[in-house]
Amino acid sequence: MAAPTPTRTADWWRDAVIYQVYPRSFADGDGDGTGDLAGVRARLPHLAGLGVDAVWFTPWYASPMVDGGYDVADYRAIDPAFGTLDEAEKLIAEAAALGLRVIVDIVPNHVSDRHRWFREALDAGPGSPERARFHFRPGRGEHGELPPNDWPSQFSGTTWTRVPDGEWYLHLFTPEQPDLNWSHPDVRREHEEVLRFWFERGVAGVRIDSAALLTKDPELRDFTEGVDPHPYIDLDEIHDVYRSWRAIADEYGGVFVGEVWLPDAERFARYLRPDELHTAFNFNFLACPWEPDRLRRTIDDTLAEHAPVHAPATWVLCNHDVTRTVTRYGRADTAFDFAAKRFGTPADLDLGTRRARAAALLTLALPGSVYLYQGEELGLPEAEIPLDRIQDPMHFRSGGTDPGRDGCRVPLPW
Repeated sequence: MAAPTPTRTADWWRDAVIYQVYPRSFADGDGDGTGDLAGVRARLPHLAGLGVDAVWFTPWYASPMVDGGYDVADYRAIDPAFGTLDEAEKLIAEAAALGLRVIVDIVPNHVSDRHRWFREALDAGPGSPERARFHFRPGRGEHGELPPNDWPSQFSGTTWTRVPDGEWYLHLFTPEQPDLNWSHPDVRREHEEVLRFWFERGVAGVRIDSAALLTKDPELRDFTEGVDPHPYIDLDEIHDVYRSWRAIADEYGGVFVGEVWLPDAERFARYLRPDELHTAFNFNFLACPWEPDRLRRTIDDTLAEHAPVHAPATWVLCNHDVTRTVTRYGRADTAFDFAAKRFGTPADLDLGTRRARAAALLTLALPGSVYLYQGEELGLPEAEIPLDRIQDPMHFRSGGTDPGRDGCRVPLPW
């Protein structure tokens, strides 16, 4: 039976303020040093007091935590470090009683290498139905010693790993995150069932990780940037997936927000057509430097992009992947680019704080919905993480040049 939901108009998401919780570091309820659902439940009155409309949780599912929970081993189980499914259901109900909706995360491009399907695929061997759910291929070269293609990673390093029987499997992120084959009916069916599982427990919406990264070129052909059509970002077939998902969301009155990084405004807008996603994150605004002309142009362009499909814009300054606003706005280069992140970049935190306050006021005044990352209401700066404490795979796969994302994921100072 679905948990009670806050009473408000059906289109609440068009002008909502949504607070992002990274469960590992939001609040520790049992004193073991890791954030958990008990800690969140105890702090729900704080979130209600802020006046936000909904709370978005990054993945709280069972996971080895190789990539901060984005390597999901079981979508129907809560990771023991966070609590239990029963606690999650209580949290959803308690949030609703305070007028807060809950949005959960889904990671459709890949699963953990500890997922039951992948373990079965490894055991079943080449040519098996179990391997057809993923992208297993023989290698190239005289003895199959070379990867099947030259696709670039979304982090850094290789996108293929060879298993003992000689086949290779595709992983656009880490080797512990094998990519799913979205042309397989089992993959589509499983994700539709997962959506229903959480909607039936009372969640109001779902945030879709890497939403333009599902379908792949079926021939897995080599790819030259700027020359060939992209083989795995924003393929047309992806929209059939989201149309089927939208039909499920409409049954439950649920909403979607997609993580869509696309430079093409027309192709970005396709994800927001009336029968697909409700909203998508506005990364152009997030990455924009603190410069009046650039900000004005980005805001105007964002509103123009959304107008043809009558979708509300979303505004966000920071999240669990991005250098915190106070630190970024205190630097000489106030833009954000993953490729530009380096250790030791100086920041004037007093200047950054003044700019971050002004940016918050600007953001909350814009038409559409706003996403607020945990700790932004406190004006927290990016934390400096000792080298021996870094956990983020982005750091290790960069050869140690990228400081990673741990600096914005440290525990909040309650």
